Amino acid sequence: MDDFHYKALPLDVHFGIGKSSDAKQILIDNGFKKVLVLTTPDQKASGEKLANELEEISAGVYPHAVMHVPIDVANRAIEFTTNNEVDCCLALGGGSTIGLAKMIALKTDMPIVAIPTTYAGSEMTSVYGYTENNLKTTGKDIRVLPKITIYDPKLTLTLPAQVSACSGMNAMAHAIEALYAEDKNPIISVLAIESIKSLAEALPIIVKDMTDIAARQKATYGAWLAGVCLGSVGMAIHHKICHTLGGSYNLPHAQAHAITLAYSVQYNRNADIEAMDRLAAALGVDSREKLGLAIYRLNKSLDIPLALKDIGLPEDGPANVAQIICDSPYYNPREYKYDELKDLLTKAYQGLPPA
Repeated sequence: MDDFHYKALPLDVHFGIGKSSDAKQILIDNGFKKVLVLTTPDQKASGEKLANELEEISAGVYPHAVMHVPIDVANRAIEFTTNNEVDCCLALGGGSTIGLAKMIALKTDMPIVAIPTTYAGSEMTSVYGYTENNLKTTGKDIRVLPKITIYDPKLTLTLPAQVSACSGMNAMAHAIEALYAEDKNPIISVLAIESIKSLAEALPIIVKDMTDIAARQKATYGAWLAGVCLGSVGMAIHHKICHTLGGSYNLPHAQAHAITLAYSVQYNRNADIEAMDRLAAALGVDSREKLGLAIYRLNKSLDIPLALKDIGLPEDGPANVAQIICDSPYYNPREYKYDELKDLLTKAYQGLPPA
């Protein structure tokens, strides 16, 4: 085995069905006395229920998180927490809510506790992102890594089937890109394969029966591992595509990830043969040449939208996105080729198979 360097994530993880009911005691045990619950507008009622359960340590609910963390939204939240002397932000939700908490932490050093209700994975990373002037900026800072994450599969039972599927494929994208990351290592690769297998097994069950708690638990487990992957190694072309789609066109995050994953994998199918062979084995595919099509068919079986045009990308989007990617690329195991990227993104726009 080659030498490698692995960074472990320094956070406290609680996992289990019903575990969110322990939130108050966990917060008290960690010394928090004035906890603000963050949510999106749609999850305000859930946030108010949680705030009531926190009783004397609750600082109320701030239900203003939105996709892609617009900088003006972040600035208002930062001002609110500062003016109200909050000592902890409890993010209840997915990537939008946790992303807002991270921007607060970045500017104020506010500790974060995360209770994920989707499979996004942001709760396990020191990656933050915000949108300003239609451009999404990302960075890494240990201050935005949640101090505590509480995983409770029960909280995902109300997540609609299609949202569950898209969020789960978003998580799978983190694990897949970890396999061919610039700083990949054997530990993270093992976690990535376990994540991919767990999600591939659980998601088809969930879309057939949203109340299957065993499948929800397996998907939450897979998403947790995918989040560890995302927080431990760099990402590549797929995340560059999705950050561009989100920042430039405000496309919904999970759906954009789910749709484009097949095309990203198709682009990289021969770039890291060892990684792609392992991915093929994990997904039960007999050749890496068939990986893109296999993921496309998995999306189809999960009733995920197949075309970027159906979630808001305009007709000139593929050419523009390909150009932005080539002008400011992330690391990728193969070079960025504009014509090939434009062709694949055009297929993604139309919802056509990647190969």
